[in-house]
Amino acid sequence: MTFHYHKGPLLNGNITVKLIWYGNFKPTQRAIISDFITSLSSSAQHEAQPSVATWWNSIGNTTTSTLSLSLAKQVLHETYPLGKSLTNKHLLQLASKGGKQVNIVLTASDVTVDGFCRSRCGTHGSSYISKTTPQKFTYIWVGNSETQCPGQCAWPFEQPIYGPQSPPLIAPNNNVGLDGMIINLASLLAGTVTNPYGNGYYQGPKEAPLEASSVCPGVYGKGAYPGYAGNLLVDSTTGASYNANGINKRKYLLPALYDPTTSSCSTLV
Repeated sequence: MTFHYHKGPLLNGNITVKLIWYGNFKPTQRAIISDFITSLSSSAQHEAQPSVATWWNSIGNTTTSTLSLSLAKQVLHETYPLGKSLTNKHLLQLASKGGKQVNIVLTASDVTVDGFCRSRCGTHGSSYISKTTPQKFTYIWVGNSETQCPGQCAWPFEQPIYGPQSPPLIAPNNNVGLDGMIINLASLLAGTVTNPYGNGYYQGPKEAPLEASSVCPGVYGKGAYPGYAGNLLVDSTTGASYNANGINKRKYLLPALYDPTTSSCSTLV
């Protein structure tokens, strides 16, 4: 099994990202993610290195295309209009209201989603904008695992449920649930642009593809191995572990990306 291109269309150019918040998120929590999205296409020279933009630009090693993201108007569903137990159909219903950009559905910590924690921390896919058009939109869903399964979906900021037990790291934004969401969102964004419609870059079977980031599970810094995230940067004030700088002096932990030119997992640090 090798990581290769399956001849399908990829995302490129200027892409609008719409954040669709489902459930109760504090403004400070929403800022962690909206700042991350803005950091992806910020001017790299204005950020401390290594930066979120540097990580994002390295996806070009896979696609050789240029991508620029901009944050669209955000949507808040604070009253849980579809209830607190969502199916895939609900996620698609929420995502479809975003238009033809990348629509990101983020569910709060008290919302259960089919398969959440049991088999996934998030997902990405695509669907037709309407029954009468061949145009598709892409979407991502990520759940806040803080109270449901942080050991699974917010590692290394929580003790893992299985495998080697190492002390959890301090989360860079002091929020295990949201910092865990950033890791999963980053991985799914990488998968969305390199394999948006299921026939782009991936390894393994189409039904369960290993994509640009998911092919490198648990790798965040050099020297990573199962149970150890790798050699990371540490904030001297807070003791938090991170590997990327963003706008507004944010720090983030981002997953490694597969680099086909070296056939290895490429880390920022």
